[in-house]
Amino acid sequence: MQVHFPPELEDKLNRIAAEQGKNSESLVCEAVERLVGYDEWFVCEVEKGIAAADRGELVEHADVLAMIEERYPGQRS
Repeated sequence: MQVHFPPELEDKLNRIAAEQGKNSESLVCEAVERLVGYDEWFVCEVEKGIAAADRGELVEHADVLAMIEERYPGQRS
């Protein structure tokens, strides 16, 4: 597989790879692995949420607001 990047992005990629003591190919591979791994995790979590909703395991709106306020006090407007 070949992937072509705009010159500016390729320059950034090469700079970051050099700073990390890696080659740009391994850096791209790591980035793609992270992206694919995150995507797999996200889809799995969404499927779990849908299954929970299908079972009727829902959280009331007021309870969600309370959780947000607890986690981020004074942030709501």
